[in-house]
Amino acid sequence: MREVAIIGVGQTKYGEHWTKSLRDLAVEAGLKAVEDAGISGKDIQAIFGGNMSAGTVVGQDHVAAILADFAGLIGNDLAAMRVESACASGGAALHTGYMAVASGMYDIVLVGGVEKMTDVSSESMTDALASAADREWEVFFGATFPSLGAMMARRHMHQYGTTREQLAMIPVQCH
Repeated sequence: MREVAIIGVGQTKYGEHWTKSLRDLAVEAGLKAVEDAGISGKDIQAIFGGNMSAGTVVGQDHVAAILADFAGLIGNDLAAMRVESACASGGAALHTGYMAVASGMYDIVLVGGVEKMTDVSSESMTDALASAADREWEVFFGATFPSLGAMMARRHMHQYGTTREQLAMIPVQCH
């Protein structure tokens, strides 16, 4: 395995982007990363796009290839793959891109994660998020991500003596 470096980064501002599509958000962040790296689109050999809910939320399942096309990179004869791992899809895409470069298969890859969750009703988004849980063994019996998270937090508190105050610090630090 060879060493790997992140040579550029880019992101969109977090928020409710009513006037931007999923592809607009992904391409904006990707172009910023390419610019930050000081490379051109022709240098990119593969794209790994992390996404969990586009099929359900915006009706688009083949996200990576669509984004490559929208960014004008489809003529590069590059690989474009969607990586899905629920809420860890962006991280899983980074892991996949890292492995692709470390293995020597590619030299320069573009990695990102994108979701567009504000364009559907709360009920639709709750159902889309529930698809990351086990529908047969969890969702069928009424479990939701908030309830599963609460159960994990309670177990952590029981097992490690974590207090409510300590758990409350996590979202404060994240914000």
